[in-house]
Amino acid sequence: QKVFRVIPQNDEQVEVINSLASSIQVDFWQPDSVTLVRPKMQVDFRVEADKCFEVEDLLKESGLEYRVLIDNLQAALDAQFDSKARTTTHSYEKYNNWETIAAWTADIAAQNPDLVSRSVIGETYEGRPMYLLKMGKSSPNKKAIFIDCGFHAREWISPAFCQWFVKEAVETYGKDTVMTTLLNSLDFYVLPVVNIDGYVYTWTNNRMWRKTRSKNANSYCIGTDPNRNFNAGWCTLGASKNPCDSTYCGSAPESEKETKALADFIRDHLSTIKAYLTIHSYSQLLLFPYAYTYKLPWNYKELNSIAQAASKELASLYNTKYTYGPAAATIYPAAGGSDDWAFDEGIKYAFTFELRDTGRYGFVLPESQIKPTCEETVLAVKYIANYVLQHLY
Repeated sequence: QKVFRVIPQNDEQVEVINSLASSIQVDFWQPDSVTLVRPKMQVDFRVEADKCFEVEDLLKESGLEYRVLIDNLQAALDAQFDSKARTTTHSYEKYNNWETIAAWTADIAAQNPDLVSRSVIGETYEGRPMYLLKMGKSSPNKKAIFIDCGFHAREWISPAFCQWFVKEAVETYGKDTVMTTLLNSLDFYVLPVVNIDGYVYTWTNNRMWRKTRSKNANSYCIGTDPNRNFNAGWCTLGASKNPCDSTYCGSAPESEKETKALADFIRDHLSTIKAYLTIHSYSQLLLFPYAYTYKLPWNYKELNSIAQAASKELASLYNTKYTYGPAAATIYPAAGGSDDWAFDEGIKYAFTFELRDTGRYGFVLPESQIKPTCEETVLAVKYIANYVLQHLY
């Protein structure tokens, strides 16, 4: 299997990509769907091994310039596990499977009882408990920040970040003044993996799986895109009504047990949750509402300046460049996302991170990049959290 990158220059070349996608099963990495492809946009897609020659011929024939980002996906998948931390137990510098992450949530709470507690906010379609960690020194009337990871099953760097952030909090509490202030003054809710069933499936069956694993009525195709399943411009721009598509919006808003559990928790804690951060990959972006419309949020100036400053903080460590802005205009429109929904519920600080990289490895980021990716992202998250603390509402 190979991953290609093309940049269509005009509408005719966009049409070539459209017809290619309709004749051959193509897995779009960026953007999420062929319907979002526009001229001058970077388009990354994966092609099955037996179709690669056909695709290359088609691209050459139509004069579309392309490059092969990943020449042998299987080799790249094997090479992901390149961290020096070879251990069968949990490691912050490795990709951990769900069983390991679940056990870790219990351990981290048991080891840090005055700082971390664990609860279950629901269960997945396949019956797995959705564990939520709450971090912070207990004191009355605290405001909170909600962080979730692992919406899309194949974005493995995302759950790795949630684990790292918890580690960072418990290890630097009492040592780092900013983290100590944050945990004394705020609570952090951390949902390490939203789409647990999908995540498990990427470990057992198909590393490139994206959606949930729920069955769809009248269709053989499995799963819904959980980040198209929220009641924010649901199933309009950039979402699909076809259960076989990777951006399928589901049969109704919150049709998925996972998204409903998440939405219910946030609704129940709306008076305390003041910021919502959702972690995805890849592209190195810091996005804020809206994705379902080109309309700018009422506090656009403030969100833009936070994103700018947080991106600068992030770059201060390894010089990793992030692009920031309102999602629809910055990347492409996508309806039904959790950040837009949280914002419309009244959480005025809502951000989506798209972590490393910009396509060299895409969804198969090597483990050796977990540590630098997480270290730099923590800086941005701490900046945002500190800003929220100074601007409570």
